[in-house]
Amino acid sequence: MVTRTLRYGEQALGEAARIIAAGGCVAVPTETVYGLAADATDSHAVAGIYAAKGRPAFNPLIVHVPDLAAARTIAEFDSDALTLAEALWPGPLTLVLPLRRDARIAALVTAGLSTIAIRVPAHRAMRGLLKATGKPLAAPSANASGSISPTRADHVARSLDGRIPLILDDGATQAGLESTIVAPGDPPRLLRPGPIATDRLTMLLGREIGAGGDGIEAPGQLASHYAPGKPLRLSASERRPDEWLIGFGTVRGDDTLSAGGDLIEAAARLFGALHQADDAQPEKIAVAPVPESGIGAAINDRLRRAAAPRD
Repeated sequence: MVTRTLRYGEQALGEAARIIAAGGCVAVPTETVYGLAADATDSHAVAGIYAAKGRPAFNPLIVHVPDLAAARTIAEFDSDALTLAEALWPGPLTLVLPLRRDARIAALVTAGLSTIAIRVPAHRAMRGLLKATGKPLAAPSANASGSISPTRADHVARSLDGRIPLILDDGATQAGLESTIVAPGDPPRLLRPGPIATDRLTMLLGREIGAGGDGIEAPGQLASHYAPGKPLRLSASERRPDEWLIGFGTVRGDDTLSAGGDLIEAAARLFGALHQADDAQPEKIAVAPVPESGIGAAINDRLRRAAAPRD
C-alpha cells in the first residue's frame, strides 16, 4: 500500500471521507494526538484499524462524534456524565459509559465490553472529517500499537507507512497527550490521566475521583505502552555516557520538555521529544524528573508506561 500525505483542506477532507466510506482508515489530527479513523459502525473497517496498528483485540477504541446529541444515541449518560460533557466537550475528555443496545457500533470497537469510550473532539480536522463522513469514527492513536504516540504527520508516516492509504496533515497537535478518560459512577473513576487535570474534574462533580481497577476498561491502560525502541530511565538528574537526556526545568539535556518548567509546554512536547531521542545515536534514553502536579500526573503516567518492561 502507498501512503499519501495531504495537507488539511476541503480536497483532503473529501479524499479522507471517500476512503472511510469505502471501509478504509485514515490518519487525522485531533487536539491531543493524531488518530487513525474508521467508520465505527463497520466491523471490517474497524478490523482494519487493529490490523494497521497491530493492536491487541482486547484493547478497546475511542469513538469520536460531533456533539453531545450524537453521543447520546450511542451511550447512556447519567447526571455526572452530562455534567462533564456539557462543561468539557468539545475537548480532550473521553467518557466510558454503558453502550446503548440500539447503538449499531461494531463489536470490535468495545472489545467485548458492555461500555463504550466516547468523546467530542475540538480539532478542526477531526470535526471536519466527522461532518464529511456523517459517521461516528473509531480513532485510536495513529501509530503501531505500544509505540510512541504521534503528534505530527511525519511521526505517523514513520510508524504506519505502507499500512494506511492517507495521512491528513494539519501540523503539530496542541495538547500532545491523549485525552483524559473518566468512567462516571459511584464514585467516578479516572481511567487515564490526560490534559484535563483531576482537580478540575473534582470541582465539576463536587466529589473526589477514584482510581481505575486492574482490568482493561479503556485505551491506554496496558502496563507497557507509548514505548520508544530503546530502554528508558526516569527521574534522571544527569546524563550517562550511553544516554540521550531529555531535560526539564533546571535539568539540562540534549533536548528539554520545557526549560522554564512549564508543564503544559512539557505535555505538548513529550512524544516529539521521545521520537527525537529514539532517532538519536545513543543506545538509551533518560528523562529528567517531572512534578506530579496538574498535567504532570498525565506526563508521568505516559513515561512510566513507556519505561515499563515489555513482555
